[in-house]
Amino acid sequence: MKTIYLELEKFFEKVVAAISFILGNSITFFIVTTTIIFWFANIDYINEPINDIIRDYIHGLSFLTLFVIQKAFNHFSGSLYIKLNELLVSQSNTKNDVINVETKSEHEIKSIQRDYSELADKEI
Repeated sequence: MKTIYLELEKFFEKVVAAISFILGNSITFFIVTTTIIFWFANIDYINEPINDIIRDYIHGLSFLTLFVIQKAFNHFSGSLYIKLNELLVSQSNTKNDVINVETKSEHEIKSIQRDYSELADKEI
């Protein structure tokens, strides 16, 4: 049962990484923007009451904002990982298993966290 769970977690992490890449991609943003412009330019849509039009504009802009936020987060987290890896590599007594830790599975990260918790308890 535990191996099934771990395989499911690995699969889910791959899906999340793929979705984050797709949502944070500029091509996706332009495709969605074009779709929304086409949707708003539709002649049948113009006959809707003004409140429905305003509501739909707000929903459309909120949807586009999702892509902008995801792209900004991808950029920020990627640069942060590079900086942390540079700091880790520059230290001579650093364990190599924490370099590029963001690419490890959640199970591996929790295992490393336990190791550091035990190390912190020993030092106290």
